Amino acid sequence: MKSWRVDRSVFDQGPGARDQGPGAKDQGSGSRLLAGILVLAICATISRAHAQVLTSQYNNARTGANLHETILTPANVNANQFGAVFTLPVDGAVYAEPLYIPNLDIPGQGTHNVVFVATEHDSVYAFDADGKSRTPLWHVNFTNSGAGVTTVPGWDVSCPFIQPEIGITPTPVIDYASGTLYVLARTKEKSAMLSSSHYVQKLHALAITTGVEKFGGPVEIKASVAGHGDGRSGGKVEFDPLHELPRSSLLLSNGKVYLSWASSCDVAPYHGWIMAYDAQTLAQTGVFNTSPDAGQSGIWAGDAGIAADDQGNVFLATGNGKFDAASGGRDYGDSVLKLAYGDHGLDLRDYFTPYDERELDQNDNDLGSGGPVLIPDQPGSHPHLLAVAGKGAAIYLLDRDRLGHFEAGFDRHAVQTLPAALGGGYFGAPAYWNHRLYFIGSDDVLKEFALDQGLLKPVARGTVQFIDPGATPTISADGTHNAIIWALSSKRWNEADGAPEVLRAFDAADVSRQLYTSEQIPTRDRGGVGLRFNIPLVVNGRVYVGAKGGLDVYGLLASH
Repeated sequence: MKSWRVDRSVFDQGPGARDQGPGAKDQGSGSRLLAGILVLAICATISRAHAQVLTSQYNNARTGANLHETILTPANVNANQFGAVFTLPVDGAVYAEPLYIPNLDIPGQGTHNVVFVATEHDSVYAFDADGKSRTPLWHVNFTNSGAGVTTVPGWDVSCPFIQPEIGITPTPVIDYASGTLYVLARTKEKSAMLSSSHYVQKLHALAITTGVEKFGGPVEIKASVAGHGDGRSGGKVEFDPLHELPRSSLLLSNGKVYLSWASSCDVAPYHGWIMAYDAQTLAQTGVFNTSPDAGQSGIWAGDAGIAADDQGNVFLATGNGKFDAASGGRDYGDSVLKLAYGDHGLDLRDYFTPYDERELDQNDNDLGSGGPVLIPDQPGSHPHLLAVAGKGAAIYLLDRDRLGHFEAGFDRHAVQTLPAALGGGYFGAPAYWNHRLYFIGSDDVLKEFALDQGLLKPVARGTVQFIDPGATPTISADGTHNAIIWALSSKRWNEADGAPEVLRAFDAADVSRQLYTSEQIPTRDRGGVGLRFNIPLVVNGRVYVGAKGGLDVYGLLASH
């Protein structure tokens, strides 16, 4: 498969049916059919061998499954054959999920499989993903101490969860066609020696081959909407770059880059914001505020991503906050929202709110601690389903075509509700594979649900209990075969940093069977300092895990 040339702003798509070569159109029908079958087979082989990961959880539906993994299998993922193979050093904590492009031409450095890593020190790295060198292929940093530009000190946001600095938290997204990596970064800036500092958030568009800024970027995030906020806004709600914390992954859909925000430790004032930017010009094209007349209702999804379907509809869940939409208001606390880009920017098309939203809000049981997963088409009267679960007591299965709004006293506007985790609910998202959904709740075990005629039913559960906050699982599989469920354990919310991340692998065919843990041979495999909500990346026979100060990489050991 040819590698991309560095001087192309719009990449070729590689071998495909349209590239059958001269003379193909002159063959007989049988020959054309055979040629088509051969081309499809070749393309499928290439796709499996060279999977790309351009966004969080592998795709915009956020299914959390890489279906092109042919190297790692339940037969060889064990402590004898699989373990830590190298670590790539970086300058800060890695909360963002790594991204991956194979066969990428880097100027002056040849062709590489490349893994992209973003840190809280406001750095973005491109590394050789196979560990041929620990030196970055390129590295950019958005701070400039000489010009008074630093990361945001963790205590400036009055929240201990991301320390000692805040820079890049949400997972970036890559536009493969234009060769662009989009990153949302935070800085603290001082324009002159005697001036006061101010806080800035910027959207960067970087060339994937060099890290050079593109499209006239970066652009500073600014927005306002009409509203009363928490009563101090004077009829206008302004985006606050200090209090608004982006944790949910960036989304690229239909030529738009979507960004979203929540809070740091519920420190007010804050709102749930979602904004759309043109992927080619970085012009802001849409703004939606989930709580213009109240505040709160943030979008954070336990660091998973907001989702989009093939038509460009965007789905997200909000956290605690006032809900009054059912009585004519504009505030959507603890709700699932469906947005779409229209003539006036971002428009609300539909929503779902649980009947007990007031209780969820009062008890700090954010629905928005969970991210949505868009399930592939199902049989029955609800072919387009969405699954989401938060800190409350339910898993919700919803109809994306008719979310149902709100009904007092009942959740019959949902397709289905099921009991949630035994402990503290869900943070993050489930993973979908082969008509199965896999959840890992806080202080709970891995749980498997089957989708049968458009409804979920519990079928199996693991035996390993995960501590708070549970995990967002990720799945590697060769299509419908050899599926492995991967997940990370880190530390409880009130524990100090220091505990190592623990990588775990389970057999998807028998979730009670743990295949591997990085603590089986800790002298060889123990990971770096763990971070809450991290999602591992599994691709091309490797597992990439962000930690504090490094990217730990696991794979088959050299002797095997």
